[in-house]
Amino acid sequence: MLRIGFLINPVAGMGGSVGLKGTDGNAEEARRRGARPRAQERAAITLHHLSANPDLFFVTCSGKMGESVLRECGLTNYRVAYPFQGMSTAEDTKKAVYAFLQEGVDLILFCGGDGTARDVFEVTQRTVPILGIPAGVKMYSAVFALDPAAAALVSGPYGIQDAEVMDVDEEAYRKGVLVTHLFGIARIAARAHMTQVAKQVFEEADEERAKEEIARFIEEVMLPGVLYIVGAGTTTEAIAQRLGVKKTLLGVDAIRDGKLVASDVDEKTLLDLAGRYPETRIILSPIGAQGFILGRGNQQISAAVVRKAGLHNLIVVATPHKLRETRSLYVDSGDPALDREFGESIQVISGYRIAQRRKIRTSS
Repeated sequence: MLRIGFLINPVAGMGGSVGLKGTDGNAEEARRRGARPRAQERAAITLHHLSANPDLFFVTCSGKMGESVLRECGLTNYRVAYPFQGMSTAEDTKKAVYAFLQEGVDLILFCGGDGTARDVFEVTQRTVPILGIPAGVKMYSAVFALDPAAAALVSGPYGIQDAEVMDVDEEAYRKGVLVTHLFGIARIAARAHMTQVAKQVFEEADEERAKEEIARFIEEVMLPGVLYIVGAGTTTEAIAQRLGVKKTLLGVDAIRDGKLVASDVDEKTLLDLAGRYPETRIILSPIGAQGFILGRGNQQISAAVVRKAGLHNLIVVATPHKLRETRSLYVDSGDPALDREFGESIQVISGYRIAQRRKIRTSS
């Protein structure tokens, strides 16, 4: 019987939809802005997939850090090794992982983001494999499954591979500056096409020319009176620069008729704007190497926002080099039905009047 240490960071990902670009140290501010917890919902998807396997035993935490979701999913084959009260902290995560190791678990399955991954790895190091159920805002680390359903890979035969745990400076990130460093190399449970890779940033002369060509084409096809929701990244930043608009590099902005309508917006603002204007389009660039169009670093553009604008009004842009280095494209909007509506492939604008059709992979 496989013994799984299972924990949830209840506040993971709360900062995404409200534009905080992370939740570390900002859970109260996220709540004040109207964010709702999403980690338990994400963990429940994984547990529903695992519930049919009687050969799994869970060692977990009390309450919202694990036990409550196990109960909701009808799982009874568990015991609480770490009881806690109140609001969980990073220290609770570390203490829980230590308790799991004392219980002799074979694997630690956690639900959270990069901060949670860092806290888990700080205790485990390379003693046992880990695997993350993605629920954070950015998730630059490579220790996460592609989506909650893919995290159920632990129910069957899986391999062990090395994966990077990345540390992101959230304070710098909120100011529009990306500062990351390698925190360590973890051992993770893995199966082909079920786990994500670490994000890469591409900066080459050819990249800059390609971004300019993409921007030139997008400017040419932009329609008057249409609201354009523009996602994060340097490719979308090039589009804004072409229009003479100062863009939030790591945030989401709204542009109409070549002018900035709203800067660094949250989900609520996007829904309001999409309802105010008769036509809305969304311009996104996938995360380098990881390939996520939705669900990593742009949770402001939620499934509700995409549906409001219309999936047919989603425009994906990426340079040829990024596409060469990105093995596949993925969507993890939090709405499985919407993810399926993307179909098997999507058109990606990669130059001036040039597009490539790329396959969209799923965990199923």
